[in-house]
Amino acid sequence: MDTNYSDNNQLVLVGKVTSDKRFSHEIYGEKFYIFDLSVPRLSGNADIIPITISERLLIEESLEIGKNAIIEGQFRSYNSYENERNKLVLTVFAKEIKFASQEDEEFKPSKENISNEVTLTGYICKKPIYRKTPFGREIADLLLAVNRAYNKSDYIPCIAWGRNARFCENVPVGTEVRIVGRVQSRQYEKKYEDGRVETKVAYEVSIASLEVIDEAGNVSEAEELQENKEAI
Repeated sequence: MDTNYSDNNQLVLVGKVTSDKRFSHEIYGEKFYIFDLSVPRLSGNADIIPITISERLLIEESLEIGKNAIIEGQFRSYNSYENERNKLVLTVFAKEIKFASQEDEEFKPSKENISNEVTLTGYICKKPIYRKTPFGREIADLLLAVNRAYNKSDYIPCIAWGRNARFCENVPVGTEVRIVGRVQSRQYEKKYEDGRVETKVAYEVSIASLEVIDEAGNVSEAEELQENKEAI
């Protein structure tokens, strides 16, 4: 039976180009570039998301800072070997891109216009870590393995909130789940033994809804998160 792996990982981002393109890599003569997209939240803040794109999608239009863009693609990961350690690198892989003017209604964030949505179907590959913040918010960290064609998988960090976090705490490793959420960027400080402090950026999926899928492919249990303003 054929598996349509593209259904496992679907994403739409609407935002503004905030950087020039920079060369990423080349495969079979096809060059790929990376640029940053600022995706607004309803709160007025924005997530800065790295976009990987083929030169073939940029033949007809040039990429310019300040342009509005709609990206359709997938949230992917790969391992980068740096300083004798493997690092998980996350990026949005663009399959389609559309540019529009500032006045286009599609680019005005609202509850009706979804500017950041990703749907993933995969397997929990690490025991979820449940915790509470100093302010009492419940959080659970998940690592989701999302299968891709050619025996590849993307490993996507996800974060659940509230009752979803409590629910995820006891979900066994190997459970298949379907989640809907948004890609978010988050700054944090890394402290080194020599006293240095470095500001870094992490990317993850903030979960809005989560469903557990049984062996027959049926949804056996579902939890939905009513996000508060801090999480939007």
